[in-house]
Amino acid sequence: MNFPFYIAKRYIRSKSSQNAVNIINFITFLVTVIGAAALFIVLSGFAGLKTFSLSFTNTFDPDLKALPISGKVFTITPEQEQKLKEIKGVVAYAKELEERVYLTHQKKSHMAYIKGVDVNYSKVTNVDSIIYYGEWVINNQLGVLGIGIANILGITINNYSSPLVVLAPKPGKGSLSQQSFKKPYNELPLAISGVFEIEEELNRKYVFTDLSLVQALLEKSNKEVSGVNFRLLDEVDIAVIKKEITQIFNGKVHIKNRQELNGTLHRMLNTENLATYLIFTLVLVIALFNVVGAIIMMILDKKQNLKTLYNVGTTIKELRSIYFVQGVLVTSLGGLIGVVFASLLIWSQLIFGWLKITPTLSYPVEYKFINVLIVLGTIIVLGIIASRIASSSITKKLISK
Repeated sequence: MNFPFYIAKRYIRSKSSQNAVNIINFITFLVTVIGAAALFIVLSGFAGLKTFSLSFTNTFDPDLKALPISGKVFTITPEQEQKLKEIKGVVAYAKELEERVYLTHQKKSHMAYIKGVDVNYSKVTNVDSIIYYGEWVINNQLGVLGIGIANILGITINNYSSPLVVLAPKPGKGSLSQQSFKKPYNELPLAISGVFEIEEELNRKYVFTDLSLVQALLEKSNKEVSGVNFRLLDEVDIAVIKKEITQIFNGKVHIKNRQELNGTLHRMLNTENLATYLIFTLVLVIALFNVVGAIIMMILDKKQNLKTLYNVGTTIKELRSIYFVQGVLVTSLGGLIGVVFASLLIWSQLIFGWLKITPTLSYPVEYKFINVLIVLGTIIVLGIIASRIASSSITKKLISK
């Protein structure tokens, strides 16, 4: 057995003759355990929050979406639609036309977006699964909106006598005074068949209705759309499909996947996760200064043993290795115990959901093996640095005193 490792193990198991040194060693070990557990719990919590936040986009957004490179709309011809159907790996596609509009209902108003979609939209996304009440029925009379809009405007479903009124500016050039029409906007009365609930911002943002109805409201042709949504088979080569779609539209669209459609959200979540990791790592750095102090106290306490070992032929390098290995073992063991303890807490939350955000919603957490590696790697690296600093205090001068 390696000599420094053997001595280091004996020092870990043995108690000092001075009670103060034992207390310092215990506190150092406890701080390491708590620090590792706290870091793992926070990383697991953020992993759960990230998955929970992105679950909204998984429901609302398609696998791929074609958007115009310039302007708000682009044209899609029957020939192009036929070619889209022939792409291997595409389960279905759905056209949409989106525009910002003004909503009014019983002297109440709200700015939102109207999204005209075709019959395939519910096949491409899972938007029909988020209906809070009512049902997903879209035609030339009916639409679906978010619960935020419904609450603001006081809208009830299937109310044909008092429908929602959608106002959209008429397209044209020049000032409004130069226009020959009486009203500078088009009106669309719309009864509501269902109300969806997904996320606060989206709940206040969208009204869904039939694509042809929105095209007429915005005075667009039946070939003009603002986007085409695609649902893909699992484990397909997305890059190849992107290239095929781009070629069909002659390079006039750019294709975005779900992550690119929500780039801001992904960057925000990743930045918050990194910032939290760095903050807790800084706390661990400060906490592991206790390791330096504890090892130095052990060196001073075992000074006579050091002299004995040195006199029988042990080199200064080997003496330093003893306390270096001891520090690494203590921090590694503390980190491992901390991760095990934190894992039990995370699993209990996953099974029992004892920590609640609301009375019906448990705080989301996610157990990831990569987080185990990150925490243990951080603890071990910091432990190596702290142990190296502390063990370097062993010198011939110190032993000779």
